[in-house]
Amino acid sequence: MGFFTSTPAAYFNSFSPLNEISLPSSPFKLLKLPPYWPWQKVKIGPLSVSPMGFGTWAWGNQLLWGYQESMDTELQQTFNLAVDNGINLFDTADSYGTGRLNGQSEKLLGKFMREYQGQKRVQNEIVIATKFAAYPWRLTPGQFVNACKASLDRMQIEQIGIGQLHWSTANYASLQELALWDGLVAMYEKGLVQAVGVSNYGPRQLVKIYEYLKDRGVPLCSAQVQFSLLSMGQDQLEIKNICDSLGIRLIAYSPLGLGMLTGKYTPSQLPRGPRAFLFRQILPGLEPLLSSLREIAQKRRKTVPQVAINWCICMGAIPIPGVKTIKQAEENLGALGWQLSSGELLQLENAALESPQRMIQNIFQTR
Repeated sequence: MGFFTSTPAAYFNSFSPLNEISLPSSPFKLLKLPPYWPWQKVKIGPLSVSPMGFGTWAWGNQLLWGYQESMDTELQQTFNLAVDNGINLFDTADSYGTGRLNGQSEKLLGKFMREYQGQKRVQNEIVIATKFAAYPWRLTPGQFVNACKASLDRMQIEQIGIGQLHWSTANYASLQELALWDGLVAMYEKGLVQAVGVSNYGPRQLVKIYEYLKDRGVPLCSAQVQFSLLSMGQDQLEIKNICDSLGIRLIAYSPLGLGMLTGKYTPSQLPRGPRAFLFRQILPGLEPLLSSLREIAQKRRKTVPQVAINWCICMGAIPIPGVKTIKQAEENLGALGWQLSSGELLQLENAALESPQRMIQNIFQTR
């Protein structure tokens, strides 16, 4: 039996052909993609979203990603390009940003939505998924609801698409955990969010919150977890199987392993900043996987990141690779409009098994 037990066939069969699609206008040259892919949506609870979203962790983060406010013009152009090419899911968090720039990612997303010059219909279909941090001082449902209202104020929108609990406190503050769950219920009942989700939840805790919310009449629509060819431990597979069985959509963050699956770095050519230490530990053992990614990319006339992201989509997840530049957005969009074959999926699966190193799991992920 292979490492992965599910097939992507059902996921791709869920798409029905579209007879006619009117493509939005754009100041940029649209990429040559089959229009039925980015514009035909998949479901997250009551919401219809693109098969891939974009993550905005880097927007405001100076420490890890080197953000500067001078980047804002290109970030707006990057956002516009993504929306013009069918992307309508953007993931953020109230903790994204560093120092005085805390919350900057949400502020920028709200600004970019307001200043988007494309079709109004397309603008109205944008879905913002934001995460609310389980800070130690958020001890009551009311405080968590206030966090949601603060995010709405930063983005200057009336309703959030998906309100997500950023991490579980079950490992160190179980009473706070219940208060935060009740906060999710309250923000849903008040209409502040269209749907609720969680992030960094392990399999056991994921089932617990699903049942708790279900008893309160609140559907859990999504679970966001580190999910990539570099991050496929037993917990990730179990989470994926639980999501499939309960009708929860898996959102895959870090689908490129913080950049390790881009093929742009080597043990002697590392990124700047804190990522260098992690890359130095893991990259030397990734040659079997990177070699297979390069081989398939060359055969498909794609890039290594496009193959890695397409793998996530084939697994039925919605990847949310981060973007900072127009070039990155264009490359990520090239992951759409095609699918890896079953033989290529198996090749990547075996190569992942041959690579001895795995991405370090988020310290907040529970069992």
